[in-house]
Amino acid sequence: MKTTYISRILVVGISMLAFFGLWEGVVWLGGYPPFILPSPGQVVQRLGVLLADGSLWRHMGVTVGEILAGLALGTVVATALGYLLAHFPIAERLLSPYIIASQSVPVVAVAPLLVIWFGPGLLSKILVCALVVFFPILVNTIVGVRSVEPELRDLMRMLEANRWKTFWFLEVPAALPVLLSGLKIGATLSVIGAVVGEFVASNQGLGYLIKQGQQLYDTPLVFVGIGMLIALAQALYGTVALAERFLLRGHSIHTKEVR
Repeated sequence: MKTTYISRILVVGISMLAFFGLWEGVVWLGGYPPFILPSPGQVVQRLGVLLADGSLWRHMGVTVGEILAGLALGTVVATALGYLLAHFPIAERLLSPYIIASQSVPVVAVAPLLVIWFGPGLLSKILVCALVVFFPILVNTIVGVRSVEPELRDLMRMLEANRWKTFWFLEVPAALPVLLSGLKIGATLSVIGAVVGEFVASNQGLGYLIKQGQQLYDTPLVFVGIGMLIALAQALYGTVALAERFLLRGHSIHTKEVR
């Protein structure tokens, strides 16, 4: 296990070195100016300036707050609604056209409306994140709850389990793997939602930083902002993946003990 983990780190490290080496080679051979394609060294230098004056931490903190709040809101609403729709197919048939319609409209088109309705502050960015996160978690919740075998539901009825016990001891364990898979997708997409909201109207955040770099032709600044967004998405995905491993392992142990 330890050897596999070290080998993975080595593979990632080698691939990153190869990527940055190729990037440096393209800039050197093409002779591109920094406002077209900066070298990795120029991006790192710009990163150092932003870290030194504290502006990167300030903007990153704003974006992280928007992401976490939007992810939490979208997850709670999508999970609750998905559970209800899984148990009431008629409600699903009534609401599914509206849910699908809300996902067919690009979030870039919806974000300006949310800014008009809720203002350019934090709330509109949170709602954009929640909208992006909502659909994959909703679908995965419905699939997870409906994946419970009918025989197990019949067994719970024979044991005279009430609605709460059926939910906690049967439906939650059955839906958890699928729900966590949807949450990994939603955690990654939430970064996109925050940036889109900041592009539309903001004076802080990583999206604002990227937009400012674009307007000033400060391409190294744009690269720094993109790099931080990638790091945030990786961190969120990794956090959910670790939680998934822990929760599913605990569920597996609990299942064995019951058996």
